[in-house]
Amino acid sequence: MRDKELLRIALRYRAIYLDIDPKEIDLETKPTPAVLAFVARLRENGFSVNEDLLHALCMVSATELADITAVIDDVMGVKLNWATLVKGWNVPTGETRADHLITFFANLIGGAKAGLEGCTLPCGCFIPEGTFPLERYTGCPFCGTPFTTANFVYKGQASKLKELRLFTEEDLKQVYHSLLASPTPLDATQKDSFEKLIDIYGLPDNVEISMKETAMLAVKHLVANGQQAQAQALLKTPTDILRYLWYEKTGYVQIIEPRTLIAQARRFYYHIFGPLDQSEYAGKEMKEKLKLKYNRKHCQCVASWINNLALSPQQATENMNAKRGMWVRMIRALRLGEYSRRKGYEHLADILDAFYRQEQPTWLGILQQARNNRDTQTVLQMLKQRPGLFARSLFATMLRFGCEETMEAFEQVTDQMPSRLLLSLGNAAEKYFDPDATRTAHPITGYTISISKNKLLSLYSPADLRAMVARVKQCYILSLKHSFAAQATKAKSIYIAPSLFDIPISVGDRSATIQDTSCALMGTRFPVEGDAVRLFLQWGKGLHAQPLDMDISCHIAFENGKTEDCAYYRLKATGAKHGGDIRAIPEMVGTAEYIELSLPELAEAGAKYVTFTANAYSCGALSPNLVVGWMNSAYPMKVSEKTGVAYDPSCVQHMVRISESNLSRGLVFGVLDVDEREITWLEMPFISQNIQGCDFTAVNALLQRLRNKLSIGQLLEIKAEAQHLSLAPSPDEADEAYTYEWALNPAEVSALLNM
Repeated sequence: MRDKELLRIALRYRAIYLDIDPKEIDLETKPTPAVLAFVARLRENGFSVNEDLLHALCMVSATELADITAVIDDVMGVKLNWATLVKGWNVPTGETRADHLITFFANLIGGAKAGLEGCTLPCGCFIPEGTFPLERYTGCPFCGTPFTTANFVYKGQASKLKELRLFTEEDLKQVYHSLLASPTPLDATQKDSFEKLIDIYGLPDNVEISMKETAMLAVKHLVANGQQAQAQALLKTPTDILRYLWYEKTGYVQIIEPRTLIAQARRFYYHIFGPLDQSEYAGKEMKEKLKLKYNRKHCQCVASWINNLALSPQQATENMNAKRGMWVRMIRALRLGEYSRRKGYEHLADILDAFYRQEQPTWLGILQQARNNRDTQTVLQMLKQRPGLFARSLFATMLRFGCEETMEAFEQVTDQMPSRLLLSLGNAAEKYFDPDATRTAHPITGYTISISKNKLLSLYSPADLRAMVARVKQCYILSLKHSFAAQATKAKSIYIAPSLFDIPISVGDRSATIQDTSCALMGTRFPVEGDAVRLFLQWGKGLHAQPLDMDISCHIAFENGKTEDCAYYRLKATGAKHGGDIRAIPEMVGTAEYIELSLPELAEAGAKYVTFTANAYSCGALSPNLVVGWMNSAYPMKVSEKTGVAYDPSCVQHMVRISESNLSRGLVFGVLDVDEREITWLEMPFISQNIQGCDFTAVNALLQRLRNKLSIGQLLEIKAEAQHLSLAPSPDEADEAYTYEWALNPAEVSALLNM
């Protein structure tokens, strides 16, 4: 089990884990028949191996190779059901809305019992004669229940293979330590890897964890193993303790207010068809779920954590005030008042006394009063005391108190801020100071909202606003150069892979999907080799047969302003074909939907962009373990005329899996630029039962924001300039080599900003 988990993690970094000593690899060894057969199986799944891995495979047994093959087949979903509703769906069935309407009324009046001619299907639906061509379907075309599953997929049609490299124990430990030290929040893929690695390797002694959210995962591990006392070192403020308690309660490492979770549950279980609407029930159920109940052991543990905090009662109280309402509930549920009266808990008693008395004015209260009084000097002096807050309120402060004075004060504390924070300011400045730009926010509650512009923008001329943007960018670039220049290095040359200039730095982007076959950063652009892109959606793995309706759709935007959707309600659109709408899943193996896009047809019709989306039409969020992505090959890809299977793991260009903690009902997962023939992977959640509820203005705003971000390649160019490194033409000729494989570990990329 341990080796299988490590292998799954290694695959995310385009590698295969082998429990061997790399020093013992014999580069003269000829591959055995078992190794050659294993490599052939890899090719069927779209993978090849580099030379080091090929020789390393000769050191493991045939049984181990078979186990690795089984894991890769499982990750790629080879054993799942990939049959769709329509046989040979690349040829449209010709069904119309009239067919659905006639069938609806035929079932309403009794079907065959009413003397109508037609066929009653195993699901109980009556299909009148002359409506749907039943010979073209693998299930019921009216209710979307599948009757057929397929136990095969196509293999080996890909025109391009993804090369795998060797990972050993040391490589995985390096990944683990990079996750521990990551200066940016871990995305869902990294979080999943971290939880597996900490269970295997444990938590190192005296470890410094940069991110609070990562620390919560470590605290959970320590508490689960009975090491509550050791967890104290990671819980330095009352907010840290509250974060852990709420993570333990809800599964989210961010502190989400109870009222937000209740409102979110109502939104998830709303249904456009009234009788199926469960929103009120879901809200009440969530409210009941969030009730706090703790046993004595847990209460004493938390009381000890708070009692041992190295903060004064006033400091602790100020830290607690931001979530005062939640703390009042926690104090009661954890019986902290009772423990504060016990001997040895005097510090806890002082903290609770200060919390309830509220005698001292808070720092934020004093700051707000100074803002209201337009006391510029007091505001700037106070903000310099808390550089992180200064950075988060920089733009608004510039507009309210003036650019020059604010930036002069800000530049005095930039050396106290992490580079990632400055970089995020540089990325956001252009949008913020543009009165006509659409700004978006992506709350952790699973939807995207548009933000109105700051009213103070109207007080400044376009030239003034451009000057503010330039000043912010100048500040963060100079800071980056100073940070890189301060680093000691013996390198004289550097190699920067060209593909890194197409990958934006992941700062401020939270990914809630798990990537089992790669760790591409949001905004990565994938070139399209062939004339067809095939979208796929697979859901229901491990679930019993039941109604569960997930939908894959796409939105086509044309140069003339016209738009079209290809979805369950329109199976044929310009340059797009849908494989049929399935609304129920078979037993344990799940089911699939597809859309195929024809680039020549789209280009001829004047299509500009195609946006890919997945939605939960059923009540609730997207189904856990749902897999969505796209396939691409320079050669034509087959569609089964018997089962509609159109999946080939070797053709998969990118795919993601919905995590258990997903908070999204809809997901935009890619945008195809028809003219450039490239797909940008992005992750934009939204709350809607179908694609019509997606805000495509927000999609365009996110896409533009990602493309305007500083790329990894540009960041490395700044590093090269600051450290006087010459650019090398190949990795072998460079002292420092930054390749696409290196960028597959976002934590390693983020480490560039950990200065």
